[in-house]
Amino acid sequence: MKTRLLLAGALMLTATAATAQTLRIGLVDDPDLLDPAPGKSFVGRIVFQSLCDKLVDISPDLKIVPRLAMSWETTEDGKVITFKLREGVTFHDGEKFDAAAVKYNIERDKTMPESIRKAELASVDSVDVVDPLTVRFNLKKADASLLATLSDRAGMMVAPEAAKQAGAKFGLNPVCSGPYKFVDRVQQDHITLARNPNYWNAKAFSFDKIVYRTIPDSTARLASLRSGDLDIAERVEPTDVKEIEAQKELKVVSVTSLGYQGLTVNVANGPASKVPVGQDKRVRQALSLAIDRQGVMDAVFDGQFTPAGQAVPPVSPYYSDKFPPSQRDVTKAKALLKAAGVEHPVINVIYTSSSRIQRVAEVLQAMAGEAGIELKLISTEFATQIQEQTDGTFETSLIGWSGRPDPDGNIYSFYICGGGLNDGHYCNKDVDAILNDTRITTDVAARRALYEKFDAVALDELPIIYLYFEKYIWGMTAKLQGFIAVPDGMIRLDGVKLAQ
Repeated sequence: MKTRLLLAGALMLTATAATAQTLRIGLVDDPDLLDPAPGKSFVGRIVFQSLCDKLVDISPDLKIVPRLAMSWETTEDGKVITFKLREGVTFHDGEKFDAAAVKYNIERDKTMPESIRKAELASVDSVDVVDPLTVRFNLKKADASLLATLSDRAGMMVAPEAAKQAGAKFGLNPVCSGPYKFVDRVQQDHITLARNPNYWNAKAFSFDKIVYRTIPDSTARLASLRSGDLDIAERVEPTDVKEIEAQKELKVVSVTSLGYQGLTVNVANGPASKVPVGQDKRVRQALSLAIDRQGVMDAVFDGQFTPAGQAVPPVSPYYSDKFPPSQRDVTKAKALLKAAGVEHPVINVIYTSSSRIQRVAEVLQAMAGEAGIELKLISTEFATQIQEQTDGTFETSLIGWSGRPDPDGNIYSFYICGGGLNDGHYCNKDVDAILNDTRITTDVAARRALYEKFDAVALDELPIIYLYFEKYIWGMTAKLQGFIAVPDGMIRLDGVKLAQ
């Protein structure tokens, strides 16, 4: 009898090992802190998608859909939103998820010194626990963007007790309520997550382990995909698409991005801003005019990406035809520099060390040089780039934003005085007034008119010089089934599996 039991146990272990699956994902950058409150990086959001569940999410067609919040009701004046929460949810450490946990998380995002969610949640005056599964958001004024905001890091729930104990070090060992829980991390190498067996929708997730590997070099990332060391490579180079499609064991999935790539200029964040590009908009205008955006698209991306002249892409209902991308005009650029009294400015540009951005930086350098502008390129690790922006130890930064379904997410925190993502410390009270009005206006046409007023100022002063809108391109093994591309570029794993 004992022998039969041992044999049966061995057969069960064998069967479990045979069906256990590990998904290996190649990331372009190394994420910053794994804490939704201070988190800034796009790749951090990719990890959070499996680690930290949110109140709501977005669908492939950009509609708001339930996650931890099952439903919600908004009062007629838009100043109160009441959420009904999912029952039976726990955090990775066993702590119960309920209305009190939501209240704690929103208040943490609004008060934690390191949090950059403050501006995103500025409209939230208070949060009330109505009952264990009902939570009420009391707003200072109506906020047309709040639900979309809660579909990202501001709506991610962390375990209250673990967060209280860890304080600012929470990101070193995050505890959330997502389908996967944190195992370990080696900076610049990998992050490992393991299945959360107690997740409310655990049956939708096939993998026992997720390994995110940091591989900034696109050639190395593609080589890892081709060799079978990766199952998914995010943000594949457009120039590699045809090669991947030609291999029967691989496939490509893509979608147009909501985000942009641009040059963030330090206009008022410390001593590094006290240079011509930071202090004189004519120098910024000249730099923008020196750039042939379509030329960059053709030279680096096989023409697949879209030139940008504003914060939202053409797919957005808030895109304005009145502000197309600037056409290159070297003569006008030189005239602006002469008028500013700096015909040959030297501008330091920090950028992440990925091969794609390296090529963009070099093309920009060549184009700017023809207008008399010397771009001094400074390559750094992504986490360092983020830190330098925060500290103000930069002049300009070549960096992208992953984009949000509502235009507020691409604009507000970058331009509002004191905004959490306003690393250049741009501040214009007229712009603040316009952007605050966009948050209380729900009519699309009226909001679009307000954003055009914003564009008229921001695209003249240019604290951010927009360059292009990307297409998210994933290379993956042909065995991967059920992957659905969403314009926010996140990797959602519910319903995804590897064919045996």
